Amino acid sequence: MAEKPILMPKMGESIAEATVIRWLKNVGEKVEKDEPLVEIATDKVDSEIPSTEAGILVKQLYKDGDVVKVGEAVAFIDADASAGVVTQATPTPVVDETIASPVAMAQTIENEISQLTQNHVTQIVNADGGRFYSPLVLNIARAEGISMAVLETIPGTGKDGRVTKSDILAYVNDPSAPVQSAPAPVETVTITPVAQPVVEAVTSTPKVESKPAVSMNAGDEIIEMDRVRKLIADHMVMSKRVSPHVTSFVEADVTNLVNWRNRVKDSFKKREGENITFTPIFIQVIAKAIKDFPMINVSIDGDKIIKKKNVNVGMAVAQANGNLIVPVIKNADSMNLLGITRTVNDFAARARINKLTPDEIQGGTYTVTNVGSFGNVMGTPVINQPQVAIMAVGAIRKKPAVIETEYGDVIAIRHMMYLSHSYDHRVVDGGLGGMFVRKVADYLEQWDMNTEI
Repeated sequence: MAEKPILMPKMGESIAEATVIRWLKNVGEKVEKDEPLVEIATDKVDSEIPSTEAGILVKQLYKDGDVVKVGEAVAFIDADASAGVVTQATPTPVVDETIASPVAMAQTIENEISQLTQNHVTQIVNADGGRFYSPLVLNIARAEGISMAVLETIPGTGKDGRVTKSDILAYVNDPSAPVQSAPAPVETVTITPVAQPVVEAVTSTPKVESKPAVSMNAGDEIIEMDRVRKLIADHMVMSKRVSPHVTSFVEADVTNLVNWRNRVKDSFKKREGENITFTPIFIQVIAKAIKDFPMINVSIDGDKIIKKKNVNVGMAVAQANGNLIVPVIKNADSMNLLGITRTVNDFAARARINKLTPDEIQGGTYTVTNVGSFGNVMGTPVINQPQVAIMAVGAIRKKPAVIETEYGDVIAIRHMMYLSHSYDHRVVDGGLGGMFVRKVADYLEQWDMNTEI
């Protein structure tokens, strides 16, 4: 039997793992080369792993819901098996997840950090068995001489209270900052069949969640959040906690732009077979303004500012289920309007049916969201971390406006819209944030009626 592994492929920049959603083939089934084998999910995108071999699926190494690292084997294919022979793999014993998951995770991490100083760590689980540390955090702790006892006292801002890179670097910069009480060593815990006060003494202090009490009434419906909605919720809360948000507003007269689009949209549709919307125009002028104000195109890493070379503009797209996804137009500043339009239309269509690839939602340096598509005139968008700014474009509406002419001021009907610019006040001051959104408005107001596309 020639069993060949099927590996978790690299799915894009910064993606190190994925979650198994469901198997598309069962053990013993015939699989063709390039046939979808298992459905996986990353932060927001569901995709499929195709089989790199033809043969019989003889072993599934992970169950639904398991997390798999990039490069690890997820299954084995018997490439020599004939179509009529079914090879059944020995089933993997089913273990209670509450026991298997922490042990498996702990073992994996211990293998990865075998170079750690023996005096500092012998076990990476705290008293309640639920706190783990990434290899990056442990490597920083080793380099800085931080013992495991001290590491246990550092407050974590990550999911389930995990210590993130930012948390440990903040401690390194300011060791005098308040820390948590160190938990009792694991090896001193004695579990007895009868509940004793000592059990309560060695368990970690429960986290106090600052959430309002919810009352239930007859007829109320409970709806479980899906995986994507949970991720969005966590991401939004994290963004508001990390970044002090400030929002500036500008009203723009886009009459020339509207008149130009009305003039070219029919011929463009006939020639290209697709529509030209305002979104590609917004992305083009935002990319142009970023070149004028490059300090909008940054991220923060601890006390360092990372100035991005590439201008990658993400656009928020609403899916049919109500969730949001943000495909990214890479190097938008180097594309012409036709190229941006084709990319936007393609991304928007595939985003709504969840057919984007993981790489197509990675690497954004700035984001735009079109709240005007829902009839809203303005909004206060939440920054898409680790970016430092986001712009909401409102609905375009006809309004009376004062126009200055050589013969004096007149009142005319104009196409007006609001731009809302939210930015991280840690690195973007009001002057920069305000000038940037004003520059975007200027580009829209000065749109050339002779623009070719």
